[in-house]
Amino acid sequence: MVLDFKDRVAIVTGAGGGLGRLHALALAKRGAKVVVNDLGGARDGSGGSVSAAQAVVAEIEAAGGVAMANAASVTDYAAVQAMVQAAVDAWGRVDILVNNAGILRDKSFAKMEIDDFRLVLDVHLMGAVHCSKAVWPHMVAQKYGRILMTTSSSGLYGNFGQSNYGAAKMALVGLMQTLSIEGSKNHIHVNCLAPTAATRMTEDLMPAQVLEALKPEAVVPAMLVLVAQDAPTRTILCAGAGSVEAAQITLTQGIWMGLDSNAPELLHAQLSQVTDGHDAAVPASGAAQGAHEIGRANQHLA
Repeated sequence: MVLDFKDRVAIVTGAGGGLGRLHALALAKRGAKVVVNDLGGARDGSGGSVSAAQAVVAEIEAAGGVAMANAASVTDYAAVQAMVQAAVDAWGRVDILVNNAGILRDKSFAKMEIDDFRLVLDVHLMGAVHCSKAVWPHMVAQKYGRILMTTSSSGLYGNFGQSNYGAAKMALVGLMQTLSIEGSKNHIHVNCLAPTAATRMTEDLMPAQVLEALKPEAVVPAMLVLVAQDAPTRTILCAGAGSVEAAQITLTQGIWMGLDSNAPELLHAQLSQVTDGHDAAVPASGAAQGAHEIGRANQHLA
């Protein structure tokens, strides 16, 4: 089956270069009308110009596609709302949101300024919140929507010098988990993509040979699948260098200790059993953890 986005309207943030640009070009090539959003700033978020977004729009139009440029900062909720309204005014709807905008302010936690921690959370997390909140009523009204959060292995698994970035990226997973549940009745599917790609944000961090293998083009197929009409929901895909994997947050079977006064010692002695991943499950929601624990207690206390 060919993935077709004809008559769909997509917004891609941070689309003036790197991975975001490729996302916008791919969606447009397959028929979507695309809002190319980019503040046009540096890697650390400083500066700004609409020229980067306009250049991508020119590429799309030259290839016969339809697009508009937007330079709103995702940290500015009013500007984001105006961006979404402009898309609705021009094309009547918004079907797809790809939350891709981000910045880096890398430093070890000991040396990091609180302002740099807060700013990275503001752009990655609150930026995605602003954009998702702005499109949400439109998606509810049309009973269709696809929202993609860009998470990262730095959030899922950690990375030295990226406590701010990792915290923001893992927070996006938590946002996805709940929005996917709340959006299900209106056919709003929400997923996460963890890309491994060489972009201007990583060009100083890896040798040339590795950068060549990590072309960002390899991430785009996963993006298209996660925002397609038959996309899954509540799914985390990791993609890079031609490979695609799924990351899952699992719950082990654990142990039951009851309310024994020696519970701390019992837990200490059996911690390896608690962390044993054999028969681990992917809970359908946060409530499933409680259901598992209450069920186990009922078995032992009956």
